[in-house]
Amino acid sequence: MEKQINQSIRNTKTYSLTITALMAAVICVLAPLSIPIGPVPISLTNFAIYISLYVLDWKKGTVSYLIYLLIGLVGVPVFSGFTGGFEKLAGPTGGYIIGFIPMAVIAGLAIDKFQKRWIHLVGMIIGTAICYAFGTLWFCLQSGTAAAAALSICVFPFIPGDLIKMLIAISFAPKIREKLDMVKK
Repeated sequence: MEKQINQSIRNTKTYSLTITALMAAVICVLAPLSIPIGPVPISLTNFAIYISLYVLDWKKGTVSYLIYLLIGLVGVPVFSGFTGGFEKLAGPTGGYIIGFIPMAVIAGLAIDKFQKRWIHLVGMIIGTAICYAFGTLWFCLQSGTAAAAALSICVFPFIPGDLIKMLIAISFAPKIREKLDMVKK
């Protein structure tokens, strides 16, 4: 009887909302952790998003990021470097903050629709490239930096680390999802 009650709780909207909010909290905890290496810091934001996409699905994972974004926009210091507020979005790194939205959708769709992990990686790479494009374009507009210089500051140094974050997420996040799926049953 107790097992049956637990199963019905896990299949409710309350469970879905709770797990989405929990992943938003995970993003809020990991995203501020950053290493300032220039105008764009190395952060764990994309890593936290990749994890949430596995744990949830592409829709709920994107919603968890949007919740994080709204929390940061109202001034809670959850953005990289423990900053928050609309000025962060309007600043030179704001394009990356917005670029995480299409990154979550694209990577999440690849994770949800395909079984093969190499396709998950391709989805993450494409999503991250689009995030880089949003961020670099916005950085160029905000700072007056030429595209080639912006790429050398804002993209090229981040590629190795972002690939490592993707590979780590692909390695252990599916196991988390499996455990949660087992709990749901």
